[in-house]
Amino acid sequence: MAVNVGIVGTGIYIPENFMTAAEIAKETNGVWSEEAVIQKLGIKKKPIPGADDGTQEMGAKAALDCLKNTGIKAEEIDVIINVGEEWKEYPLTTSALYVLGKIGAINAWGIDVQNRCATTIVALKMAKDMLVSDDSINTVMVVGGYRNGDFVDYTDKNMSMMFNLGAGGGAIILKKNYGKNLLLESHIIADGTLARAAGVEIGGIVNPISSDNIGEAYKSLRLMDAVGMKNRLNEVSMPNWFKCIDTAFEKSGIEKSELDYLAILHIKRSGHMEMINSLNLKEEQSIYLEDYGHIGQIDQILSLHIALQEGKVRNGSVVAMIAAGIGYVWAANVIRWGDDN
Repeated sequence: MAVNVGIVGTGIYIPENFMTAAEIAKETNGVWSEEAVIQKLGIKKKPIPGADDGTQEMGAKAALDCLKNTGIKAEEIDVIINVGEEWKEYPLTTSALYVLGKIGAINAWGIDVQNRCATTIVALKMAKDMLVSDDSINTVMVVGGYRNGDFVDYTDKNMSMMFNLGAGGGAIILKKNYGKNLLLESHIIADGTLARAAGVEIGGIVNPISSDNIGEAYKSLRLMDAVGMKNRLNEVSMPNWFKCIDTAFEKSGIEKSELDYLAILHIKRSGHMEMINSLNLKEEQSIYLEDYGHIGQIDQILSLHIALQEGKVRNGSVVAMIAAGIGYVWAANVIRWGDDN
C-alpha cells in the first residue's frame, strides 16, 4: 500500500514586542516615509525579539505550542528537523537538539538544515522523503526560530528589501499514513551564481569581527553584489517561482486551477499582488503578512496557521506553500487539506 504523509498541525511563537512602520521610517533617517513603508514595502508592524527570544528558544516555544495544538506527545516524535537560522544563542550548537531537550522528545534524533527563507519547504520535502523511505520513522517535527532582523542597517539604501525582517518561531508536525492533510509533491530550483550576493559580510572567516569593526559587524547583513543580484533576480525570479509552482502541481497530479490558498512569504505589496493575480486568485485566498513582516522560513507555517484559524483553509482545500531564499533558492509544494479521498 502506498505511504501517505499528512500534516497533523502547527505551532507558532510571536514575540510581544513590535516595531511599527513609523519606527522603521524613523530608522531610515527619513529616506522612507511611514506611508511608503506601509504601502510599498507592505509593513504595518513586525515582531522584534525580547530579552528571552533567542532563535533556539523561540523554536522551542513554537514546538511546545505545536504539541499542545495537535495532542501529539513529545515521546512520539522520531525526528526533529530544525529550520532555525544560524544566528542563534551559541554558534556551533545544534538547534534541533536544543528543541529536542526542551520539549522532552526522548525518542527522537535531530538535525539542522538551512536554505535561508526557503528552508521550511525544503525541510517538509525532506521529512516526507524520510517518512516514506524509512520504516522506523513515523512522526517528524519541522521547527525553527528566526531573528535575522537584528542585522539590518536601515540607513543602507540597498537593504529596503529586508526592512521587513522580524522575529518568531514556528513548528509543524507530519505523520506517516495520517490519512488527511496530505503533503503531496514539491519542486525546488537553485541558482548558485547568487550564492554570495547577500549575507552577513562581517563575522566569518574571510572578514572576522575585530575591535575596529565590531560596531559595524552586527549591522552587516548586506547585498554584497546589489546590482548583479537585482539584475539576475529581475531575469529569473518570477519564471523560477512559477516553474516551481507548475511542476509541484504536475508532480501532484492536480490542476493548478484547483488552488484554493497560497501560503506565501512576505514580500513587497506589488510583488504579492502580482503573484496573486498571476495565479487567478482573490486576495482572500492568501494572507498578506503586513502585521508580521517577514519572519524568514517561518512565514509559510504562520500563513497556514492563521488561515486555519480564519477558515480560509478547510476540508478539501488545495494549498500551495511558496518561498524564495537568498543563495538563491525557489520552492513550492502542494497540500490537500482534509480527508484523503
